[in-house]
Amino acid sequence: MVRFIDDGGADADERLAPVTPLFGRASDAVPPAPVRDGGGADRSTRDVAAGWDRTWTSDPADDGGGARKKSGLSPERAAPAGSPASADQARAAAEKELLRKLRGKPLSISEARTVLGAHDLDEDAAAAIIDEACRRGYLDDAALAEHLIHLAVDRKGQGRTAIALALQKRRIPRDVIDAALQELPDDDAERAMEFARTKVRQLDRVEADVALRRLVGQLSRRGYNGSIAMDAARRALDEHRSGGVRFS
Repeated sequence: MVRFIDDGGADADERLAPVTPLFGRASDAVPPAPVRDGGGADRSTRDVAAGWDRTWTSDPADDGGGARKKSGLSPERAAPAGSPASADQARAAAEKELLRKLRGKPLSISEARTVLGAHDLDEDAAAAIIDEACRRGYLDDAALAEHLIHLAVDRKGQGRTAIALALQKRRIPRDVIDAALQELPDDDAERAMEFARTKVRQLDRVEADVALRRLVGQLSRRGYNGSIAMDAARRALDEHRSGGVRFS
């Protein structure tokens, strides 16, 4: 907007107020021309324009970062790849992810390495995280093997073969698996018999040979070897059909 001042004199063209620049510093504008007031005295057109909105005349570089804040820009930049800051950030993210996984379920050391492998870590950093987790007891292959054996025996009624396969799938080292299985009592025959007794009642309306085959298959899938599965199936069927064992 341009404001005109009219005092009725002859030099009206000289009384145009200067146009305030939209960009740049106010000092970069054309110096104001003198304006004569009614009394003949000169006064600066800067005084005439004193009431103007000067928002656009401020230099964005001098506004204390206000322009950057309004635009959503941040003066901070991400650390370049390979810098110490980025390495620390990658390690922190990897540790956080590993702890999140461990809160959900226990992991083997090999499974933990796979979790860390998804992050941009060098071998030394990954090894340091694994070592620290082992030191704190967050990772322990022997304890994990014992835990899985307990679940397999007490809750699933599994035999030694199925237990060994389950531990291998969790990528527990073979020597740790063998040591854990040595602690397991050699009672596969007894546990197979217990399992067969819980299943035999479902086979009442099935012919004898079909019932035997199905029960042996169920025992085999539980990890009992052929001879143990066959013996347990026959004994359980004989007990049930002869009334030797009553089921509640």
